[in-house]
Amino acid sequence: MSSVSFDKADFTPEVLICVDQSGIIDRVISATDSDYQSVKQTAQQNGSYHQVAKDSYVLPGFTDLHIHAPQWPQAGLALDKPLNEWLNSYTFPLEAKFKDKEYAEKIYYSLIKELLANGTTTGLFFGSIHNEANLILAKICAKLGQRAFIGKVAMDNPEQTPDYYRDQNSQIALQQTEEFIQAMFDLQKQTKAEITPVITPRFVPSCTEETLQGLGQLAKKYDLPIQSHCSESIWEDNYAIEHYNLRDTQVLDKFGLLTDKSIMAHGTQLSDQDLDTFNSRQTAIAHCPISNVYFGNSVMRVQDAHQKNVKVGLGTDISGGFSPSLYRNMQQILTDQGHDNARISAANAFYLATVGGAQALHIKSGQIKSGFKADLQIVQDQYFDISSNEPQEIFERLIYHTNKENIKQVYVSGKLVHDNLGEE
Repeated sequence: MSSVSFDKADFTPEVLICVDQSGIIDRVISATDSDYQSVKQTAQQNGSYHQVAKDSYVLPGFTDLHIHAPQWPQAGLALDKPLNEWLNSYTFPLEAKFKDKEYAEKIYYSLIKELLANGTTTGLFFGSIHNEANLILAKICAKLGQRAFIGKVAMDNPEQTPDYYRDQNSQIALQQTEEFIQAMFDLQKQTKAEITPVITPRFVPSCTEETLQGLGQLAKKYDLPIQSHCSESIWEDNYAIEHYNLRDTQVLDKFGLLTDKSIMAHGTQLSDQDLDTFNSRQTAIAHCPISNVYFGNSVMRVQDAHQKNVKVGLGTDISGGFSPSLYRNMQQILTDQGHDNARISAANAFYLATVGGAQALHIKSGQIKSGFKADLQIVQDQYFDISSNEPQEIFERLIYHTNKENIKQVYVSGKLVHDNLGEE
């Protein structure tokens, strides 16, 4: 089961997915192909044949475009508070605790295990301001097998960040960001893992102009992805207008932070002009359906963004979003009806969780086809025995009803990283 386009998912009932030793899908062979039986027989003879149970289906792994890794312990807490109060009273004190390396290891191990169990094969992470903790996160991702894009958060504006949790000045923020980049490159070489450093200004209010400018230059120097928040809330948008006389999008663009490798979270307040800018820069949006309910003041205009050829993927926004499951976020997006042209189909939501996220990060993932990474999840249809087995109905049941317990195995680049088959 794989997306063909934004509006269509393909369901092929019986195929062989042939994965090479580098974890790339070599071929997808249909039962009607002439060599189906011979390839199947060869695989059975050499011990490389793995059959999926009749009540289960193979789907692409998901890409989560927005995760605040250090916020995992507070997922679901204090979501009734306004964004700025939630940050200052709950989030910043929690993130400051990641100076403790043992604490960081405990939390990050729990988070990555949970994400893999929910079918997330690639994650884009905000870390904390602490490089040692961020490298612990990277090492855990490498060990457990999740593909990871990780950023050291830059936040040095004393007017919007607490003195106990911020970069002491712009020079330190930029220096430590560059040190993190180099350390990640070294870790890549040592582990051969799929881990990538990301330039990460927390958002416009938390950074000084000098830091925003310097981060844009570092992204260009190292040709790296960039992640931040853009137009998450009315408060954030108003801050940009009051301090720069520009919209949030324009401020980020001014400092070179909107590129074809940029992913900006939320975007609930984006105007048509903002979307045009995103299109021209080929910048992607991380749509976070659950957290937008609590902090976004609006519904992100997915259909409008798509029609303007803006790349869009999904994010859980742990912990502004309480759930680590992109299934829960797909189910939420299917109920968002806040404006005209809002209706989203199950096929649309599935595309965002798979193809949309992979395209935003420039990785060949999110589809089950030749030449793509074998990022796969084997999902059990819990209502297989009592429901119709028409392909479209199976697909919609999986999108609406799948939970962690139904995800039986998860593979990243052909490597088994989560196995729930033996726990039944």
